[in-house]
Amino acid sequence: MNSQRIKELLKSIKDTDIEEIQYQSGENSLYLKKTDVKAIVPDAKEATEAEVKSKNKKEGDKKLALIAIKSTMVGTFASAQSNDKPPFVREGDNIVVGQKIGQIEAMKIIKDVLSNIKGKISKILVSNGQSVEYGQKLFLVDISK
Repeated sequence: MNSQRIKELLKSIKDTDIEEIQYQSGENSLYLKKTDVKAIVPDAKEATEAEVKSKNKKEGDKKLALIAIKSTMVGTFASAQSNDKPPFVREGDNIVVGQKIGQIEAMKIIKDVLSNIKGKISKILVSNGQSVEYGQKLFLVDISK
């Protein structure tokens, strides 16, 4: 495989979700892995525009502002690194921007679900091992203080 063909291959996968690729042709083989991979982070603008809901709390009539964190891909949701490890987050946990709160696996590619908001996990809407769709709500996060 010549350098021009490698450049074409790199260009073709640059703007995709592909993180790793292995190519073999005869005796030649090539293994590529992205190092600056964009993790699954919900669009903050979309979340703040459409998902802020106000509900009255029973105590003190305080407002509860909920934002949904959605899946940005189809796959299988994982709430923990492995079955023998604790979940990334539980209901009631406080989260910060950039915190890993889950994983989605599709075709042997695992992508982290990272929080783009600061708040408290109000409700986990999916279970470990559950299939998720693009745009499906995964978590409800209370951003009120």
